[in-house]
Amino acid sequence: MKLGRLIKGFLKYDLNGDPELEIKGLSYDSRRITPGYLFVAIKGHNQNGHDYVQDAIKNGAVALIAEDFKGPLGDISKIKVPDSREALSRLATRFYENPCRTMDIIGITGTNGKTTTSYLLESMISATGARPGVIGTINYRFSGKTVPAQVTTPESLDLMRLMREMADEGVTHVVMEVSSHALDQRRTLGCPFRAAIFTNFSRDHLDYHNTMEEYFQAKSLLFRGLKKGGPDEKSVAIINADDPKGEELVALTRADVVTYGLGLKSQVKADFISLDKTGLRARLVTPKGKREIQSSLLGRINIYNILAATATAISLDMDLDAVVEGIERLKVIPGRLELVQNRRGLTVVVDYAHTPDALQKALETLGPLTEGRLITVFGCGGDRDKGKRDKMGLVAGQQSDIAFITSDNPRTEDPESIVAQIEKGVQQSGMTKEKWTNGAEVAGPGYCIEVDRRRAIQKAIAIADEKDLVLIAGKGHEDYQIIGTEKRHFDDRKEVALATN
Repeated sequence: MKLGRLIKGFLKYDLNGDPELEIKGLSYDSRRITPGYLFVAIKGHNQNGHDYVQDAIKNGAVALIAEDFKGPLGDISKIKVPDSREALSRLATRFYENPCRTMDIIGITGTNGKTTTSYLLESMISATGARPGVIGTINYRFSGKTVPAQVTTPESLDLMRLMREMADEGVTHVVMEVSSHALDQRRTLGCPFRAAIFTNFSRDHLDYHNTMEEYFQAKSLLFRGLKKGGPDEKSVAIINADDPKGEELVALTRADVVTYGLGLKSQVKADFISLDKTGLRARLVTPKGKREIQSSLLGRINIYNILAATATAISLDMDLDAVVEGIERLKVIPGRLELVQNRRGLTVVVDYAHTPDALQKALETLGPLTEGRLITVFGCGGDRDKGKRDKMGLVAGQQSDIAFITSDNPRTEDPESIVAQIEKGVQQSGMTKEKWTNGAEVAGPGYCIEVDRRRAIQKAIAIADEKDLVLIAGKGHEDYQIIGTEKRHFDDRKEVALATN
């Protein structure tokens, strides 16, 4: 594509170069530049692309986009812009010929529930005979293809490349988890969302956003950007009316709003709810009618996820019978209150809960399903929000009979230091420390410290009997553990299988 065509329509730019220059590709990573490419220098959280301009030129870049140019750059074409990230989004959309225009884009944001809601919507869309694509925390998938997810929401260039592949494969609907990082960094600027879902709001990512208000403002960008226009531009905001932040979002968006929840004022709700170890049963109440449903998903939290997906589906004119079929087809979601089968017949659940609110919701879900003791294995990630560690400890201490404090992804922090911060919260709950020998003495209530996650899982399994329920929280679907800067293979579900043989 010609450089002039590529940058046409930018709100503000200063071109010093040849608009007829042929651009063979784009990259924001200097290591991926090859001859004929345009390099976009963006500022990241840890690195600044402006520091790698010379590397990009050495690798064959024929044009540069940056917020500032320093040093001798020769006669290479240069485009100065006020915001490189915004420029990257606009470039990507144009270079990949606006792939979103042929698909319905559904965005999901919120602290918890995004992944489960995306799986539910994927199942509902499939039940209508349409072709869904999904972009989320676990993977990116469409048309029988699966790509491992490096981040929840890809950088704008990678996102548009993926969208182009989906459009070319005939995908009709894209269900996308939209992270607060992605919204803050304008990665989804080229996505005309037909529907945006708000699941809930609680503490997370304060290592990036600094305050809860900044975090909420980032989330709200998805709803502020929705349009209310003609039939081709009309969009809808799907809001959890039971969350305290839901009302604020309703006031912030220009789009039509559909609310869901268990309160009487919600437009999509459920009643006659029954929950047990086999799943849930309820009656959906919607503007399109009422339907009985049953699902193998566990707990009250999944009622909310089902309602979010249902409200979205009917807002996009999907048939209610297909919605019910989609709910019942979906049997398990990797690492989301996932019941792990094992030879000892123990009830062991693996969940991604890595925030105080998510851990509390998981334990509140599992507590009523537990005949004996509720045993929790959990930790907190290193190099991330330190303020949530004692809060997660307090939740675990209050809601569990026995808690094992262990490592999550310690990264470059000292695992012992992380555990000590968690322990303060557990102690605040009044739970006392147990001395571990062979496990026979650990009857509960009480907590144990085992920094090695594998051994912590083994110990929790060793003391469990058929009436107990073991929750292994924090990593969910992840099949790795990050220790230092090394990513090592580790899967909680496989560790459970080994420990129960």
